[in-house]
Amino acid sequence: MFDRLQAVEDRYEKLNELLSDPAIINDSKKLREYSKEQSDIQETVAVYREYKETKEQLQDAKAMLDEKLDAEMREMVKEEVNELSSRIEELEEKLKVLLIPKDPNDDKNVIFEIRGAAGGDEAALFAGDLYRMYSRYAESQGWKTELMDASPTGLGGFKEIIFMINGTGAYSKLKFENGAHRVQRVPETESGGRIHTSTATVACLPEAEEVEVEIHDKDIRFDTFASSGAGGQSVNTTMSAVRLTHIPTGITVSMQDEKSQHKNRDKAMKILRARVYDKFQQEAQAEYDQVRKSAVGTGDRSERIRTYNFPQNRVTDHRIGLTIQKLDQILEGKLGEIIDALIMEDQSAKLERASDE
Repeated sequence: MFDRLQAVEDRYEKLNELLSDPAIINDSKKLREYSKEQSDIQETVAVYREYKETKEQLQDAKAMLDEKLDAEMREMVKEEVNELSSRIEELEEKLKVLLIPKDPNDDKNVIFEIRGAAGGDEAALFAGDLYRMYSRYAESQGWKTELMDASPTGLGGFKEIIFMINGTGAYSKLKFENGAHRVQRVPETESGGRIHTSTATVACLPEAEEVEVEIHDKDIRFDTFASSGAGGQSVNTTMSAVRLTHIPTGITVSMQDEKSQHKNRDKAMKILRARVYDKFQQEAQAEYDQVRKSAVGTGDRSERIRTYNFPQNRVTDHRIGLTIQKLDQILEGKLGEIIDALIMEDQSAKLERASDE
């Protein structure tokens, strides 16, 4: 482990030199690439340096115990040895986590796709609840939410809603939200007071840059159609709605949220690129069965991951066996406790796998 840490520190010093090189400063692509690499390892280097410094302090403190000291001073040095030893253990554990290979998508924005599944109108209402929950969580993190497309229902829910969350590290915290979310509650339309169970599916996709997934114009079929509306003057008679089909994969995206065809195409392209990138990622990930079995799970959209039980104010994440009696707070966007637990579980699984290897 310490050989790897020394190599990381050496690379950090080399990057410092490169970023001071006028040739690199004048090359925007390399400057961006090296700056990001340095930023990614900065915390690891800082913790490693603290570890080495603390190790030296411990050696000095232990050496003092071999000297002739009065009882009071010896007790003080012993206390310092204990504190430094404890700190070294903490830093070692932190370094193990920092050496876990970083998900290259962690710093990216995310595109959320939420769809009402089993349960009709109640499922659509629950999809709306999930959208508000994620929006409020994003707001608490200082991130911005941008609505991409929506198919609202008359009761205030959504058959489908697609939105983007823009913020550094958004994907790192939200990537475990993929899957089927189940709600248990008495619908407002239920006169008998019976509890109904409904579901909504969530897909959380990392935003893909053009350089990461190459989509050629010849591989896209571009169709236009008139936006649907509520009738009368609100119907858009221009052909502003667009449909993009990625021919090699068959992935299709329709967009009519904007009045401008150009804006609809831009939004549709963002979603298409994310879906194509996600498909390629899923196919690559499927080749590593061991990884899929040991991770918390960021891929299987059909997996039931969480239950929201209204009568008991309870939320249960089935993957890690976590139950919290704070459903009202969680729906207000206070997801931190669940997200932190999922990240910890994922890190533990990866550490265990690394030690086995």
